[in-house]
Amino acid sequence: MYNIQKAVSRLDYAPKLKEIEITDFQKGLGVFTPKPDKPVSFALLKETLKNAGYTLDAADITVKGTLEKGDKGWAIVILASAQRFALEGPNVQQTLAADVAGAEMEITGDWKTVGTGAKAYEAISPAARKISSYGNSISRPASIPGFAQISFVEEKPFDPVDHNDTSLTLDAAEALAPIRVTSPGLTVYKGGAVTPRLYFIKQHLGNLEVNRQVFDLSVSYTPSPRLQLEVEAPFVRTAYDNEINSGSGFGLGNITTWGKFRFYRKVKTYGDRQGALRVGFELPTGKKTAPSLVQLKEPDFVREQLTPINGGFAPHFDLAFSQAGGRFIFGGNAELILRTERDGFRMGHEQRLNTDLEYVLPRDPHKPGGELFLILETTFVHRTTGRLDGEPVAGSRATEYYLAPGLQYAAHPRFVIEGSFQFPVVQNTGPLVLRTDRNLLLGVKYLF
Repeated sequence: MYNIQKAVSRLDYAPKLKEIEITDFQKGLGVFTPKPDKPVSFALLKETLKNAGYTLDAADITVKGTLEKGDKGWAIVILASAQRFALEGPNVQQTLAADVAGAEMEITGDWKTVGTGAKAYEAISPAARKISSYGNSISRPASIPGFAQISFVEEKPFDPVDHNDTSLTLDAAEALAPIRVTSPGLTVYKGGAVTPRLYFIKQHLGNLEVNRQVFDLSVSYTPSPRLQLEVEAPFVRTAYDNEINSGSGFGLGNITTWGKFRFYRKVKTYGDRQGALRVGFELPTGKKTAPSLVQLKEPDFVREQLTPINGGFAPHFDLAFSQAGGRFIFGGNAELILRTERDGFRMGHEQRLNTDLEYVLPRDPHKPGGELFLILETTFVHRTTGRLDGEPVAGSRATEYYLAPGLQYAAHPRFVIEGSFQFPVVQNTGPLVLRTDRNLLLGVKYLF
């Protein structure tokens, strides 16, 4: 729901983001009190939510102001903003009863923008009964002329028949899911995310044992409802020991820039379906110095794998899909990586196929925040023959399949804690390829 709050907060008349409250997570209900001295617009609210990927179904508004009667009928005028709301619908006379022009009233009703362009105006269709007249004992959070409280309902993956079903809201799938698998979601429209992650990786090859700690920092920004931009920078410490020689090194890995284009999204009763194309360019920025033969008596191709890089410039092409419905999320992506040599070394080109299955345990079905995501991800990797000094290296191909159970916890709509443990199920690797024994991931995500 943070995506909705973020979108609404950009309106000129909206309050601060923390003052926009989601009152029913399951049904998609929210409330906010706009600035009393700013004119409001239903059409602008609807367009803002549309740009963020939502459809505004309806909005109720409560206003306090002065009654006015003109040629076109009754209206209520807000003192602080001087905005005029026309009173329309079958319940106007019942609502006003004996009130006269100049009386101060508080009226609640269905809110719309009527017309377009210069002829557009705001209108309220009052509820069937009188809400309150000025001076009555009904108390509101703000009892000043111009107070307006708006409730909105967005299009949502929600089953209108079984109201006990807990449905995943649209931006929850984008912000939280998945961990290792590419998500087609765009996180936050006109906002972004900072995602620091720490990997603990253990590998081996014969008597050689390798331990890596990778700190990966990713920052993304979403300037439009279809496009997301991202930059990712890894910092790697590698320690090795083959019972004869040991040592360690630290360095920057290859920085990757990403652009994601969401070309498909369909919101339906039981979920949110999305598809996106992601293209990345891995830049030759990482440390390329490998241990020498004196430092480690292993073949050249093996020693090169102890650097933070897998080669030089490398384009990534990634196609991702997800389907969210009820408490389940399913997703997957297919990625192709084409590697070039750097100082005569590169690993083989890679083809990756990942899947993601999630189950959501909500703390409160009607409120955002506090959800626990149970995650099971799979990764299939096929790597072609690597090269060293321009020549193919026999024994450098690999085909691997991994499972990765994980957890994500939405501690706050803007803050997520996550962890995942990846281990091999199938490893068909050449005699010169390091074999991964385990890969523990710990991370957080902060939305802004």
